[in-house]
Amino acid sequence: MRRTLAGFLAIFAMSTALPAFAGPSSSGGDSAQRSDPLGDLITGALTGTMPGSVEYKMKATLYHAGAKGIRALDSLGCKVVAMRTLAVDKTVIPRRTVVFIKETVGLPMPNGEKHDGYWYASDIGGAIKGNKLDLFSGQGAASMKPLMDLNLSTLSVIKVGEFKGCPPE
Repeated sequence: MRRTLAGFLAIFAMSTALPAFAGPSSSGGDSAQRSDPLGDLITGALTGTMPGSVEYKMKATLYHAGAKGIRALDSLGCKVVAMRTLAVDKTVIPRRTVVFIKETVGLPMPNGEKHDGYWYASDIGGAIKGNKLDLFSGQGAASMKPLMDLNLSTLSVIKVGEFKGCPPE
């Protein structure tokens, strides 16, 4: 029975049609790297992450409209969106990436709703290098109040997808 089950699992792992989530490769993009969709699925179930997702530990800072050097548009030419726009080092997290930051779940949004944890990497900053990110809080320094506990803290950031065009408002 064990041999049959092991054979079934091996066949399933090689032939499964689970979706592949592209993540950064430590081998510099080597396409010959073998994937383990069953292992990814089991790991995801145990850790609560999506199969193939990568979790980064990143130091957070805050920025707001009205501060010196902050414009109304991000580096893509899109309007910055309060509690959604994220400035990143594009060599770590490419622009147009949707990320999930679990520490922001439940924070108050400008419209009164609770934050779902999803942010849109559509901006870059001169001081954002390596595993750092900048969370856009909105208009004026007072908009940073809901995020102040996160300023200069280390956050868990998971790439969950990509977006086209501009981030939703």
